[in-house]
Amino acid sequence: MSARFEELDWRQTPLGAVSLRRRRDPLLAAEVYEVKLDDEWLMSSAFTAAEVDLARLALARVTGQDLRVVVGGLGLGYTALAVLAEPRVTSLVVVEALAAVIGWHERALVPLGPQLTADPRCELRHGDFFALAATAGLDPAARLLDAVIVDIDHSPTHLLSSAHAGFYQPDGLRLLARQLIPGGVFALWSNDPPDRAFTEVLTEVFADVRAEVVTFPNPLQQRTAANTVYLATVR
Repeated sequence: MSARFEELDWRQTPLGAVSLRRRRDPLLAAEVYEVKLDDEWLMSSAFTAAEVDLARLALARVTGQDLRVVVGGLGLGYTALAVLAEPRVTSLVVVEALAAVIGWHERALVPLGPQLTADPRCELRHGDFFALAATAGLDPAARLLDAVIVDIDHSPTHLLSSAHAGFYQPDGLRLLARQLIPGGVFALWSNDPPDRAFTEVLTEVFADVRAEVVTFPNPLQQRTAANTVYLATVR
């Protein structure tokens, strides 16, 4: 195998075949870690601005101290690490459906793994985020949360599994809202432009709903790229 490319892990999962790859990118002059699910690209360490801003924008809305946060989706760990950078956070549970992804962090196959696994505030929990959200089970101690931050599906309409669809409807979001404190925040990453229909769904359940567009340079395509962060506060 070329020194410029290495497949670090490959596993068959209920969602499909997930693989972790590392390559040397000459344009970026850096090692890039990438995750694929079957033939779909899920994430890349080359572009992490939106994953970081997802956490930053969510926690900027939250008041108080001793914050309890749940992140849905571990990936390469950039959102989780951004949550832990907030000193008010005392508890972070990261729910990840694929045990292999947690294993990458525990085995230090990805750059942020050692930082996340060494932080006593952080728990990497193997589980189905959507099932836990629907059964009031996001916090292992059944406490109300200050923020729930989600980066799993490509967007509210471009899903990794049709089983996730109910979460993005009013009833699914109400079940989530019941697990947040009054004034608690729900934040969602999306690869698509702001979706007016989904924003209207959010306003049925939450207050102060906004869709923030996060832009960042994409030197590989010589353009500015954009993702969306949805933010909503419990009434």
